[in-house]
Amino acid sequence: MPKAIALYSGGLDSVLAVLIMKRLGVEVTPVQFITGFGCSVSRRSRGKPTSPNPEIYGLTVEKRHIGEAFFELVKNPKFGHGRNMNPCVDCKALMLKEAKKIMEERGADFLITGEVLGQRPMSQRRDVFFVIEKEAGVSGLLLRPLCAKLLKPTIAEEKGLVDRDRLYGFSGRSRKPQMNLAAEFGLPEYAQPAGGCVLTDPTFSSRLRELLARNPSPAQRDIRLLRLGRHFLTADGFTIIIGRDERDNDAIEPLAGPDDYLLRLSSDCGSPLALAESAISKEGLNLAARLCVRYSASRNQSSVPVNISRNGDAYGVEVAPADDREIEQLRTHAHEQYSADRA
Repeated sequence: MPKAIALYSGGLDSVLAVLIMKRLGVEVTPVQFITGFGCSVSRRSRGKPTSPNPEIYGLTVEKRHIGEAFFELVKNPKFGHGRNMNPCVDCKALMLKEAKKIMEERGADFLITGEVLGQRPMSQRRDVFFVIEKEAGVSGLLLRPLCAKLLKPTIAEEKGLVDRDRLYGFSGRSRKPQMNLAAEFGLPEYAQPAGGCVLTDPTFSSRLRELLARNPSPAQRDIRLLRLGRHFLTADGFTIIIGRDERDNDAIEPLAGPDDYLLRLSSDCGSPLALAESAISKEGLNLAARLCVRYSASRNQSSVPVNISRNGDAYGVEVAPADDREIEQLRTHAHEQYSADRA
């Protein structure tokens, strides 16, 4: 029985690629590479998985963490970024390099992905397929079942390990062919197209650029915080994060460092949780309290008590809500700070 290692994201295309191979008698090991930036989790999902449990397809998926190597190429991709901070070509090459190692360890014959020719403008063009395969050292080893008939035969096809006539020739951005094939396989459910990698999101990418301009080697918790809340950069370069809702609040609190400040309204009325960096100035902390009030249910009051806690200690202040002009200046300053650092 031929053996293959599959790059598995949890999306419909990757599921179909695996099922096609299994139908052709190939023993497939699906591997999901965890980068810390998604592919199977989108910013819009607020951390909830966007794809069903692979067990409903009869699949057992292995997970491999490649976050450290991936982040280095995010900062300096050989083939550049997409429209935002997404290094799609470098990302696919990295995953294929890692998949090739697994293929060699397991004595597998080839690799598969769920890519469709022309589906993504940066990484799924015919010329880019060639570049990625060469960079990853997998030329001839990578079979793309959904669009194989539009590409040169791979080694697996030439050796007769896979019947090329039973592969597909999908192309373009339409998902109708995949949906029809999903119906043919009788899939009970599957992931709908979503944001995928958060590096394609303009807001997240802007925050990441600003963070890297200040700190080229941020901690994982700093990156995780980029997904959450409203972000403000003070005049002296410190970040204030204001939770948008209870889910944000719950996610922000455990990410606070022992010396960071956490702020919340003292009353029982609806209040966001605000996080301010440990080294923030007294003026910056006062601003964090005012922003906390501005985005609370007490935003129309002239003066509101706010509780500030740090490292087990807590005290209260009474402040007026920040006004819209102030907020706009903070956003402008964040943009100007990033532009200045880039220059």
